[in-house]
Amino acid sequence: MSELGRVLRLDARRAALLLAVPLLAGIGIVTAWRSLVPGVGYWDNSVVALINSVRLLGPVAAGLAAWTAVRERGLNYLRDLSPRSPATGALLDLLLLAGAAALAYGAVTVVVTVETMLRQEAGHPYPLGLLAGTASLVLHVVIGYLAGRAVPRPATVVAVAALTWLWAALRPPGTSWWSLLPPAALDRVELFTVLRTSVLADQTVWAMGVTAALVLAYVGWVTRRRAVAVPMVLALLVTGNAMAGLQGSGGSAVVPAPVRLACREWPLTVCVHPALRSALPALMAATTPLATRLSGTPGEFNRVVQRPATEPATVAGGTASIHLDDELSPGYEVRAVRQIMRSLADTQACASPRNPGYRALVDAWLLGRAAPPITDMRTARRFGQWTEEQRRGWLRTHYADYRSCALAARDFRLSVTPRPADAPRPSPRPLKPRRADGLPK
Repeated sequence: MSELGRVLRLDARRAALLLAVPLLAGIGIVTAWRSLVPGVGYWDNSVVALINSVRLLGPVAAGLAAWTAVRERGLNYLRDLSPRSPATGALLDLLLLAGAAALAYGAVTVVVTVETMLRQEAGHPYPLGLLAGTASLVLHVVIGYLAGRAVPRPATVVAVAALTWLWAALRPPGTSWWSLLPPAALDRVELFTVLRTSVLADQTVWAMGVTAALVLAYVGWVTRRRAVAVPMVLALLVTGNAMAGLQGSGGSAVVPAPVRLACREWPLTVCVHPALRSALPALMAATTPLATRLSGTPGEFNRVVQRPATEPATVAGGTASIHLDDELSPGYEVRAVRQIMRSLADTQACASPRNPGYRALVDAWLLGRAAPPITDMRTARRFGQWTEEQRRGWLRTHYADYRSCALAARDFRLSVTPRPADAPRPSPRPLKPRRADGLPK
């Protein structure tokens, strides 16, 4: 019993491995943080960042587990003195190492979750995503530790870390279904798309199945019991079924999904993806002047809606469709207005415009910018002297030519000429008194 107590004390002393938790947590936080979309709180991308962090966190955890197994090989003779099963010590080590890795991954999850909640988050968190990342990390720990037990050499630590890193690095995201095997390589989730929960479930089952098969194989090898072959085969069958599910996904972990947009109603109706609702004030301020100047023309709109990048930007039926950057990089509102402007042009007719200077002159006014220099200075001067109301009336009359890039100098001459400012009229002279015959007195 004294030898058993000594072994138990040695096992408990190995709790110092928890010092590896800050190291793993720090690596995971840095990796996940770099994968997050700046300024956007989209839960799907937060889950992707957590899953992708295992691609670097996993090899480190596998190397630490292999190092632990190699370092503790000198204690094997003490375990042999106890009445415990020869597999008990290794299972306790695996339990401790897996718990440390899961604790570190939990710290990474907390940081990513807080960062997402501090933003104007959209979408829904995926518990399966957290489970998939944890299962993948535990699999790395099991692979590293069992490799260190099988080949207790210092070179094993380097080999395990290098091979697990190569397994992750050589599978870039979006290439094939192989990239979905843990540790998965997932692309950033674009707005108006969501993660497929079936893929996350298959990843979790695959990692847990491989982990169970490896542990059972090791127990059977150490204890020489054939009974573990049955659950090991079942674990492999479950793993194969999960692999078939990942293969059937076609290598894609996302699917398009309808989204309830976030809107602002006045003076226009501007709607964007909920993750980008912070863009509403700037978009409202940028599109309202353009909508006012286009009122009464076939290109008028009173509604601006963000659409997926796969759909064209158009102006039809009073609605202007635009695209926005997921990161809301500087100048996004200007680019949105230019998308609306491009939608107003006839693509085929404007491929070879008669005189691009005239359309540029009108475009500058619509965008609220200074008029560009053109060769016809007289027309530019005349257009510059018109009032805002006169320009809007002129555009309603000549919108077809503007849209087809067919404006000419005569279009500006034939327009309603601007009236001079109203000057006070001289008061009429008082009439002189007249005689009965009509002559002045």
